[in-house]
Parts: sequence; C-alpha cells; structure tokens
Amino acid sequence: MSALVYYLVLPFIYLISVLPFSLLYAVSNGVYILLYKVLGYRKAIVLANLRNSFPEKTDAEINKIASDYYKYLCDLFLETFKTLTISKKSMLKHCYFNPEAKALFDRLAAENKSIILVMGHLGNWEWSGNTVSLVLKQQLYVIYHPISNKYFDWLMYRMRTRFGTKLIAMKDTFREMLENRAELNATAFIADQTPAPESAYWTTFLNQETPVFKGTELIARKINYPVVYATVKRVKRGYYEMFAEVLCETPNQTTDGEISEMHTRKLERDIIAQPEVWLWSHRRWKHKRPVKQVVA
Repeated sequence: MSALVYYLVLPFIYLISVLPFSLLYAVSNGVYILLYKVLGYRKAIVLANLRNSFPEKTDAEINKIASDYYKYLCDLFLETFKTLTISKKSMLKHCYFNPEAKALFDRLAAENKSIILVMGHLGNWEWSGNTVSLVLKQQLYVIYHPISNKYFDWLMYRMRTRFGTKLIAMKDTFREMLENRAELNATAFIADQTPAPESAYWTTFLNQETPVFKGTELIARKINYPVVYATVKRVKRGYYEMFAEVLCETPNQTTDGEISEMHTRKLERDIIAQPEVWLWSHRRWKHKRPVKQVVA
C-alpha cells in the first residue's frame, strides 16, 4: 500500500470508526455478503480446517459454523477500527471482565506479582487489550509482530496503544521483560500462531498434529511469573466478556511442555464451546511434524 492509497483510504476508516453500532453492523452485513457469498475469501481453508477439527460434524453443521464465522470475522474487522474513536465508557460496556476474573487479577496485583497472560485469537482479542489497560492495575504489554507495511503498522500501533497498552516486538520480548521487572505488569502472548516446525512444541490440537510456540513457556520458566490463561467469550453481537484462570503460580517448577500443553488444552476447550469466534481463515496447520533423522 503506497502512502497515497493509505491517505485516501484513511478517511473511510475513520468514517467507519465513528458510525453508531447499529450502522457499523449494517455495514458488516454487507461486507459479509461480499466476503463470503461473492468472493469466498479463503473459504476452502476455512472449510478444510473445520472438517479436520470436527470430523464428527455433518456438512450442514460445518457450513453453519463457517457462515457464522464469516459474520463474526466481518464484525471483528470493523470493531477493530472502532477502537480509533470509541470512548472509554463505551469500550467497557462492550468488553468487560467477568467478576471472578477481575478478582483474580486484583489478587495478583495486591501480591505485587507481575504475570504472563496467554490468550488465543478467540473473540475480540483487540478489544480485550483495551479493557485490560483501562481496568487492571497491571501495565499491559502485548507481544506483536510488526507489520511489513509501515502505514498500516502505524495505524494498528495507534489503535492498540490508545488506552495505555504498550507493545513489544517479538524479537525483543525477553530483554524488555527483564528491563520491566521493577514494574507491576502483565505481558500478553497470543499463543495460537504458527511457529517454525523445527523449534515448536508439538501436540494434538483439535484432532490434528499442531506446532505450538515454545517462547511463552520458555520465558515463563526463566522469569518465573505466574501464567494466567485468559479467554474472551462473545456474549452477543458487539459484546464480549473476559474470563481468566491461573495455569501455574511457579513456572520454574514445571517440566518441558507442561505449560504449552496446559494453555493449548484450555484454548481447545473454549474453541469447542464457541467455534464460530476463532480465526479459522488462518493456515494454522500448514506445517507437518518434522521426521527425526536417525544417525547410524
């Protein structure tokens, strides 16, 4: 995207952002028809991922989840742009903590414990970051991949940091976490992306052999912060509730793969409960488990 195209598109992005929610979702309905019915954006990938993940479901059930997924994806896309102008009050109305989850974070803050927060691409993870920054005592840091397009990267950076969230580029994660040790904070890892197969922890996830990033576990065991799993449930259109539970208080006492297995199982449970709000258009299973070579 050139600078000219970016600045031509930017006013339309802001226009979407200031729309009342009723009009925002009317636009989303139109985008859904275009994306799913007309263009069939990544439809083959979505259907293959769903069939492999839920072999027990009928074609009608798979197609229903796929249709609901595209509706959610269009909502998510426009809701993300809404972050540019949404008020704090409205943000907390549309994405809020379950009381038990809030009490958990408050307890950890009272104990002066910084935490590692592990999540998946479930619900509206972008809005959840805003809510964490607005509500919790911990300073939120989010690990992210800088986007190659510098204009869109700037826009996403602005949206993600508007309510106080700070970002850490993945390559700088451990160094910056060490530098921030004197501060009460929460560092969020989105742990369901696709790592290089050779360096991954391999497990079975949604009925398929799946690589999982080891970084979350390795850093947790080195820095020994409590690991908290958080999930975002879609209550109804435009409204999300955040839940959380401690996976382990002392990661340095865990064995290899234990933390990776724990957060993967939690995410699998939550996807099965609400499958239409996970990122099915991502090529999560593009890698195969490496075959170990036997040295004679």
